[in-house]
Amino acid sequence: MKLKTPKKNDWLTAVVADSGGRIFDLPGYAAVGMAGEALAPLRSEQTIGTPYGSELMFLPDRVPVLFDLAGSDLVEVPENPHAPGEPIYPVALFNSPGHVITHVSAYRERSPAGSLPLFSYGAVGWQRGKFRSAALVVDREPRQDLRRMPLADVRAGVRALRKRMPENRLRLHLETCALTYGCPAGKNFFLGRYEAPLPTAVTCNARCLGCLSLQKNSGISCTQERIAFTPSPEEIAEVALFHIDRVKKAVVSFGQGCEGEPLSAARAIEPAIRLIRSETGRGTINLNTNASLPEAVSRLCDAGLDSIRVSLNSVRRECYEAYFRPGGYAFEDVLRSIDTALEKGRFVSINYLNSPGFTDTPEEAEAFLSFMEDHPIHMIQWRNLNYDPIRYWKAMDAAAPLGTPIGMKTLIQGIRDSYPHLKFGYFNPPKEKFGV
Repeated sequence: MKLKTPKKNDWLTAVVADSGGRIFDLPGYAAVGMAGEALAPLRSEQTIGTPYGSELMFLPDRVPVLFDLAGSDLVEVPENPHAPGEPIYPVALFNSPGHVITHVSAYRERSPAGSLPLFSYGAVGWQRGKFRSAALVVDREPRQDLRRMPLADVRAGVRALRKRMPENRLRLHLETCALTYGCPAGKNFFLGRYEAPLPTAVTCNARCLGCLSLQKNSGISCTQERIAFTPSPEEIAEVALFHIDRVKKAVVSFGQGCEGEPLSAARAIEPAIRLIRSETGRGTINLNTNASLPEAVSRLCDAGLDSIRVSLNSVRRECYEAYFRPGGYAFEDVLRSIDTALEKGRFVSINYLNSPGFTDTPEEAEAFLSFMEDHPIHMIQWRNLNYDPIRYWKAMDAAAPLGTPIGMKTLIQGIRDSYPHLKFGYFNPPKEKFGV
């Protein structure tokens, strides 16, 4: 495919890796971004400086697609042109929280290629001595900035909490989250900052393609183990009240990556919320959920829940079900839960799982604007979908029609223009910032 060459130095130089994982730039070739079947070389104006805390990854069993500057052509480059016979591999960037990718690293699979681990694979290039990321900033809050989470301070917090609540099993579970898996939410709890996690659910009624805590016969590794018990209401309340008492504008959240669907544990969560609210009206009690059980959502709202965040990859039923693969509930139940929370005056966000090449197709954009007309939520939390992008696009294409992407930047700006009061971000806000 011949492309018009732009002004000098506008392209980002491609970065690739050798079989040992050594990452290097490749003179003569520009980095390419991918969104579904759309491929385009990356220009400086389309990118930002690599966010702190992001991670570079090389993609095995895959061939990089690059832009040959000499031939002004998109090409697959399986070997290092400067060292013939040396295989090279694509490089992607896993962006730190608060950044939405606009393009995926461009590649073609070698046969046979296994599924990629559960990360997002943003396009990345090299320019003027620095890596640059094909991404947009949607939230600048440093809630999960690793520079503000010194390990020594986290360990000190762990020791202090062991003394304060020695028998609390939830506290013990969060130790593993913070120290073994490096969970930022777990670290924040022990540091006394922002939002504390309250994992509770051992089961789930969905079988998400990209489940972080349970994969069966998929060939994909989990990022962390799922909690193996349901804490008692008293254990939950003890952790939550401690966090609320010591943190200004504190948030405590059910529904974490280390558990199933929290609504399946509503029998423990409802009395826990009542215990918390019997002690204090401070703090924000939030539920991250698939919103599959409207009656349970109603009970939790009545108990004192302040906000919910509903995970969606799509507002089209066919595409939603192709990813979440619900068991025992329907997409209509999700919509009922959203409406229930809105009717009860709760703050409602959606955890919008973004994948450029799908999320920014005209069909998805039109469906989302129609969704907003019927379900006027308060906030979109833009999240990058952690799943093999090519396998995801194939699954979505099999579920419903997909047109040519309009671009993530165009999509986000279009939604903002249509709904100027709709909040954009990444993190669950405290109720002091609901602004409803």
